[in-house]
Amino acid sequence: MKDKIFQLIDESEALAVELETELTKRPAIAPDSGGEGELDKCEFLAGWLRRQGITALERYDAPDPRAKGGVRPNLIATIPGGDEGRESRLWIMSHLDVVPPGEAGLWTSDPWTLVCKDEGPLGKRLIGRGVEDNQQGLASSVTAALALIKAGARPGRTVKLLFVADEENGSAYGIRWLLQNQGKTIPRLFNQDDMVLIPDSGDPKGETIEIAEKNILWLKVLTKGRQAHGSRPDQGANAHLAGADLAVRLHEGLSAKFAGRDSLFEPDYSTFQPTKKESNVPNVNTIPGEDVFYMDMRVLNRYPLKAVLAETDRIKAGVEAKYGVTVSCEALQAGESRATSADAPLITLLSKAVQEVYGVKTRCIGIGGGTVGAYLRNEGIAAAVWSRLDGTAHQPDEYTRLDNILGDAKVMAVLML
Repeated sequence: MKDKIFQLIDESEALAVELETELTKRPAIAPDSGGEGELDKCEFLAGWLRRQGITALERYDAPDPRAKGGVRPNLIATIPGGDEGRESRLWIMSHLDVVPPGEAGLWTSDPWTLVCKDEGPLGKRLIGRGVEDNQQGLASSVTAALALIKAGARPGRTVKLLFVADEENGSAYGIRWLLQNQGKTIPRLFNQDDMVLIPDSGDPKGETIEIAEKNILWLKVLTKGRQAHGSRPDQGANAHLAGADLAVRLHEGLSAKFAGRDSLFEPDYSTFQPTKKESNVPNVNTIPGEDVFYMDMRVLNRYPLKAVLAETDRIKAGVEAKYGVTVSCEALQAGESRATSADAPLITLLSKAVQEVYGVKTRCIGIGGGTVGAYLRNEGIAAAVWSRLDGTAHQPDEYTRLDNILGDAKVMAVLML
């Protein structure tokens, strides 16, 4: 049966190109980035799936008056498993939204018209905005499901293909909205024993499985002193000087306090980086009375953010005392993330599937950035981020390789079986 399914996937090349072509035609840009949202793309996808034979569809719309139709749609396609009563389901989650194309002059073709280039031994390359991020994973999951249906094979457990909104802008109308509202305004969607594959990041060989993320803390740091003439610092309290000292003290002090290492991550330590700096006074000969800078902190999971904030308060108190200023810190973003165990059934099954299809031995990694996987892991649901891709997301001439779409579909089919 598996050989038949793999053959059907190999024969799905034209279908995958058709789906990528039609999805690319429909820009799904968030209102935050000047777009209308995902409605057109979602409605097309639902109709296309029905025509192909996937008819068990549910849509859950997050209200957003800025978007077309006033909603941000989230679509679920269900393929019943051999044991529909089994509590654990396999979810494959991709996102509908894409980022804007950026500077048009950097593209060699229209971002919204798919271009297919046959590169001989390298196979076919599909070019267009969104073709990799995240239409590759979307197309792979659909291709795998359709191959099982055409082969008359029933998945070992119920399969849920989830196509979410708003991944590119924080998921407030996507997976976060679904998790916050399930069991309330919408039915309960996830079980604790469910497994979720997120084919939205990876590497060209498909050997890395992301199972963890560092805790994240973004701080806005406002220092208030006393403005004075540049020749009379004795009459003022230099907010910029104090802020600069504080930035260095936070970077060095927090790095020393939370100095643990974890080889799962790269880099394998917590990072505390001063980043953005706001302008203060417009002229050189005035000592500023206010100063603002920002910190981007990515912290190993072993350290709770409350401990980082407590140490931040201790360090800033020393700066306030030295310079006669007051400092306030505002958390612009703060999130702690649980990890999926490297021994979880999902990781074991995925590793075996990748080995079978690609002949690649996988390894688990953690990342410093944020993905939708964190929201699921924090609910106690096993989630893995994996795919084989070249990593052209958000770039001009974004592309995906057709071999990656079909190869990843085979990995997903093995998981489904």
